[in-house]
Amino acid sequence: MNDSIENIRQELSQFAQKRDWEQFHSPKNLSMALIAEAAELVEHFQWLTEEQSHQLNDEQLHDVGMELADIFIYLVRVSDQLNVDLLSAAREKMAINEKRFPVSKEKNGVTMHGDPRK
Repeated sequence: MNDSIENIRQELSQFAQKRDWEQFHSPKNLSMALIAEAAELVEHFQWLTEEQSHQLNDEQLHDVGMELADIFIYLVRVSDQLNVDLLSAAREKMAINEKRFPVSKEKNGVTMHGDPRK
């Protein structure tokens, strides 16, 4: 099987259609589900140190992987409902970030001139 975002998108669409879930899969509902899953991901790291967050055991890593999968699924579904090409959008955003945060102005992850959030 060819694992591409397009193939996953089609499989998820068919999965929802077969269960008559399309009626519930509005961009609003899918976005709300996505953020709920993101919160579940955060729970796995909530009380860990920075170092501990890099040293998950096999069970923890599996559980985190399942949360990431849920986030990915909802992200693909909401982008499908809005006809957003995720790869094109990601490439565009990366190009924007290249301009916003040039290497010449960065030092140890800190923007040397101005607030990077602006």
